[in-house]
Amino acid sequence: MTTQAFNPLDGVDENGRMAPKAYDAVVLASFGGPEGQDDVIPFLRNVTRGRGIPDERLEEVSHHYRAFGGVSPINGQNRALRAAMEEELRRRGIDLPVYWGNRNWEPFIADTLQEAYDAGHRKVLAVTTSAYSCYSSCRQYREDLGMALVRTGLEGRLEVDKVRQYFDHPGFVEPFVEGVGEGLAKVRAGLAERGDAEAPVHIMFSTHSIPMGDAEAAGPRDAEGGPVHEEGAYVAQHRATAQAVLDRIPEAAGVEWSLVYQSRSGAPHIPWLEPDISDALRDRYEGGARGVVIVPLGFVSDHMEVAWDLDTEALETCGELGMVADRVPTPGTHRKFVEGLIDLILERTVENNIADRPSATALGPWYDVCRPNCCANRRGEKPTIAAVDSTVGTPLPNPSV
Repeated sequence: MTTQAFNPLDGVDENGRMAPKAYDAVVLASFGGPEGQDDVIPFLRNVTRGRGIPDERLEEVSHHYRAFGGVSPINGQNRALRAAMEEELRRRGIDLPVYWGNRNWEPFIADTLQEAYDAGHRKVLAVTTSAYSCYSSCRQYREDLGMALVRTGLEGRLEVDKVRQYFDHPGFVEPFVEGVGEGLAKVRAGLAERGDAEAPVHIMFSTHSIPMGDAEAAGPRDAEGGPVHEEGAYVAQHRATAQAVLDRIPEAAGVEWSLVYQSRSGAPHIPWLEPDISDALRDRYEGGARGVVIVPLGFVSDHMEVAWDLDTEALETCGELGMVADRVPTPGTHRKFVEGLIDLILERTVENNIADRPSATALGPWYDVCRPNCCANRRGEKPTIAAVDSTVGTPLPNPSV
């Protein structure tokens, strides 16, 4: 094992790796979602806060929540994930409590941090339900944690760090390997049943679309201030992870695949990442594909974007086209994913430390502490944890406080 040369001033080496610490609690941070019809509009107000969107417009875009009784599956899934993480920690004999907080709905992150502090915790490590790097999937979580520290008055009293983005950690990749392999078998069997066994099958990796400006700003900057990855880290990470999944499935050899996008929102004149999955399905059908494996590569669990945009809209498109389709499960509470999250936590702890950091692509392992201007907020700076230039959540001046 190579000994890392950590900067004694900030405990971070030249690769953005932070020295292990004696964390005394974990916070599972997620997006949040409504849990009833009366919650839908207040939830959407939280999501769109600061954009000046009237309730009439929010009601127009609430239909997918309304169709599910106003209940997003994400909160239930996070309760299950938290319980699975706690069980895995117990199985390993590790006494580390797991708290849960959301960005946009109860329990809110600020309340969760206050709860952890009131319980006596002083060093907290955050795990987010987002694996990739861009403003909304990384920096915005770090901002919300930073702003929560400021608003609760816990800044300077509670230290908060965050595990690395885990897009290519084996614990995240392997459940997709399993799912894609099974999906391919199901689609080929479905084609064979209708006498079309030799028809082409396409593997479609889907993720949340984001504005082109945010995609270009995703990831660290080079010496001249430009993106390290030409297409931005968000797209590069998805492409690399998709290839890592396929490389582990012999049956996928020679099968065409693509990266597509879903869940676009915002003003129509602002360009977002494309193609949209429904448009891509029609294009692939016209190109000869008669079977498709849909892989929700950008998502940790089967929440609303998966339940509506994939299981409802995309599969309806497949039905209209006559394509045999299978939607692969997200990691959810898959044993390998839960074990991987605990491994990510133990990379950062002094006790039970895991020194090796596995990475399924050449892009990783990602940083514990983000580089300057990484996934920059193009709308203005906010208090942010877990960055080289962080102003909050940093080591306490007096650990006894």
